[in-house]
Amino acid sequence: MRIARDGTWFYLGTPIGRPELVRLFSGIIRKDGADYFLVTPVEKVGITVDDAPFVAVDFTRRADGIEFVTNVGDKVIAGPDHPIRVVRDPETGEPSPYVLIRRNLEALIDRKSFYRLVDIGETTSVDRTDWFGVRSGDSFFPIIPSAELGV
Repeated sequence: MRIARDGTWFYLGTPIGRPELVRLFSGIIRKDGADYFLVTPVEKVGITVDDAPFVAVDFTRRADGIEFVTNVGDKVIAGPDHPIRVVRDPETGEPSPYVLIRRNLEALIDRKSFYRLVDIGETTSVDRTDWFGVRSGDSFFPIIPSAELGV
């Protein structure tokens, strides 16, 4: 089995077309070290994950923070237990934003949602460096140093 970067689940090279089956598998996925497994009481099967096992496909601004929803229906509010992090490609500088969904399993934040996050972003000082990022609840999540934006 394989999970593509866009969140599509494959079995023997064929996309799994039943959302219910994908949701079932998503509930038994586990990450041990750098490897992913589907774990049942009687079996532990390794799977390939191209990037992250989930994709955050939307978010809603709420009074208590930013609530993300994933391609498999998980909902989390970004904060200390569900931090947002952004990894930038060292060659291209392209950002890959993630939000922690459960245990050590993250969701890649899709492009449209990331652009919406940028629209609600703000600049604040973190450890004597000005950062552009987003706030959810009482937490601030840096995206990029403000100096790199020319701000």
